[in-house]
Amino acid sequence: MSVIADRLSRIKPSPTLAVTAKAAQLKEAGRDIIGLGAGEPDFDTPDNIKDAAIKAIRDGQTKYTPVQGTRALVEAVRNKFKRENGLDYAANQIVVGTGGKQVLYNAFMATLNPGDEVIIPAPYWVSYPDMALLAEGVPVFVEAGRETGFKIQPAQLEAAITPRTKWLILNSPSNPSGAAYSAAELRALADVLVRHPHVLVLTDDMYEHILFDGFEFATIAQVAPELYDRTLTVNGVSKAYSMTGWRIGYAGGPANIIKAMTAIQSQSTSNPSSVSQAAAVEALNGPQDFIAERAARFQVRRDLVVRLLNQAPGLVCPVPEGAFYVYPSCEGVLGKKTPSGQVIGSSEDFATYLLEHVGIAVVHGAAFGLDPYFRISYATADEVLEEACGRIARACNELV
Repeated sequence: MSVIADRLSRIKPSPTLAVTAKAAQLKEAGRDIIGLGAGEPDFDTPDNIKDAAIKAIRDGQTKYTPVQGTRALVEAVRNKFKRENGLDYAANQIVVGTGGKQVLYNAFMATLNPGDEVIIPAPYWVSYPDMALLAEGVPVFVEAGRETGFKIQPAQLEAAITPRTKWLILNSPSNPSGAAYSAAELRALADVLVRHPHVLVLTDDMYEHILFDGFEFATIAQVAPELYDRTLTVNGVSKAYSMTGWRIGYAGGPANIIKAMTAIQSQSTSNPSSVSQAAAVEALNGPQDFIAERAARFQVRRDLVVRLLNQAPGLVCPVPEGAFYVYPSCEGVLGKKTPSGQVIGSSEDFATYLLEHVGIAVVHGAAFGLDPYFRISYATADEVLEEACGRIARACNELV
């Protein structure tokens, strides 16, 4: 008899974390590796946020807090949703978790029964399907390829909905593609959802503030108020405020779902770090001007990476609307041979070739449910990106 629970057989370790770990291992062994797999900003947490955390420690804010979050942070989240998204939530409609990932996991655990379906547009963030599977749900993938800008269309959504559908996940801007839904595109999806009142909507807005070319952010409960009562709006401080390690995510949504998520959290982790919560209060309430400045830096990097990758033979790199990823197609290199005679048969083969041949760590497209693509995070210095793209181009040129 195995000591490991059967549910673990349904999931796999995070491919993005695995790539990052592999790159770190090779670096420690002395290899010259450039890691482009990690999904976190390279900018540091702003000083005012750090100072708020230090003050919280010195003021003795080091005890347990309410599971749902401190009153100060719940109020800061409420104000953020009202100020930036036009969404009014009562205090009992807000929950704070240990990162956006825990918030999403708790939502599935709180709502999914065995066999309930979760519609997940592909490409998707790697954790969505496994979270659904752990909660005994059934992921239903809807492919959104380059021809539609990596965004699902209303007819596709309509076709995917069944009586067992519990959730639709929307992630905009997207990890891994950087695609973002306009208000009009969200309205078109909402028109489908209105006809199916049993379907809940989970919108992951973690990259809300990293948008380019004047693109205006919208979230579905804002665009379609009639969906407010069945939408869970998830966000956090990780990306916009460069606080990935602080582990604070939050959500606003129906009070009954928030209550159930809080109950699960109370019997698992309990409250998030008290000190991180104090830092998050300052992040949400404090100066916001640096966010646009950093987004502008990301746009410069996006333009650099898109231009250089599109010069590499066999690669086609679309221009993303947001986040800090590109999702290039590597279809043009499939079937070619490496200098050692190995055939590139998949995006995973190509990613392995890049790592072994030129020391570039990327994440292959199968991890995100749509091939033949691969993901690059350009959240690193310009000169590093230039070097990395040069190596990728060299690797492509050496295929025959």
